[in-house]
Amino acid sequence: MYFGSDNQSGASDAVFAALAQANQGISAAYGDDEWTQQAVRAIQTTFDSPAEVFFVSTGTAANALALACMSSPWQIILCHAQAHILNDELTAPEFFTGGARMIGLDAGREKLSLETLSQYLSQGSAHPPHNAEPAVLSLTQVTESGQVYSIEELAALCAVAHQHGLTVHMDGARFANAVAGLNCHPAAISWQAGVDVLSLGATKNGALSAEAIVFFNRPLAANLVPLRKRSGHLVSKGRWLGAQFSAWLNDGHWLELAAHANRMATLLEQGMAACPASQVIWPVAANEVFAILPSPVIEQLRAQGAVFYQWPRHFVPSHFNLSEHDEVVRLVTSFRTSEADVTTFLGHLNAAERG
Repeated sequence: MYFGSDNQSGASDAVFAALAQANQGISAAYGDDEWTQQAVRAIQTTFDSPAEVFFVSTGTAANALALACMSSPWQIILCHAQAHILNDELTAPEFFTGGARMIGLDAGREKLSLETLSQYLSQGSAHPPHNAEPAVLSLTQVTESGQVYSIEELAALCAVAHQHGLTVHMDGARFANAVAGLNCHPAAISWQAGVDVLSLGATKNGALSAEAIVFFNRPLAANLVPLRKRSGHLVSKGRWLGAQFSAWLNDGHWLELAAHANRMATLLEQGMAACPASQVIWPVAANEVFAILPSPVIEQLRAQGAVFYQWPRHFVPSHFNLSEHDEVVRLVTSFRTSEADVTTFLGHLNAAERG
């Protein structure tokens, strides 16, 4: 009953088999191998775009390097107040950008609203050289609250950002889950909606430490090569990343993995919603369930071997009334989650509720 994070799952069988195959023989280093070139073409084909593509091994590196290519040290990066780049990547974005300031918006909502972004950008309060100006809007898809921006929402946010001279970055650590949840073409919620640069995550969805930085706006990639090397994120045996992405994208494998994780989250949500002991906070849109549980129930679930994270109480919308005995929890499903895992967890939840 592992619902702590999709990072806790390993690689899919197909991805692992590709690694074994790539392990045979000798291959060029530093991304000049056939596996890496094949993976670049696979991403370009998947997104129907001649994008510039670069591989790294962590999501933090993907985000921070992308933002470093998109901003200067004296500029501002806008994001949601709960965004991973703002709260969970230490100061990596600030370090890689040389000091760009990050500002979080819409703390009380699960997604960045068009109204909030428009209001902020319309203030016109910057007076160079005395004030920093916004240069980048970073959106997270899937969001930190497990929600998904629709095609229309993304297009509207990107349009406003571009109107004010900003470029748009997307943290796509769970991008596959968003595509599967919306049942849309990957291009529809990336470059066609106005996203300039995508951090495409595979690690949470069946790969082993494999991420891609996808520059749909190709000129923005001008400094990525030296930045990646200088930061220590140019992998010498790049075929390990390329082989994974090639297998991951082959025949829609990445979306099959994500769709399974999403289905398991929906089953989990339905069962938890039917239990009087739990309150589901948001409808499941991808592979994360956020709920309110009494502390004694949490203790009993953990005693039965359930693994999940407690979440900050301030994360909960104001219309929920939390007692002093209530806690917020996050449960994440993955391609490895089985129906038996969900059923067993729900059985323990209902037993704990009955006392």
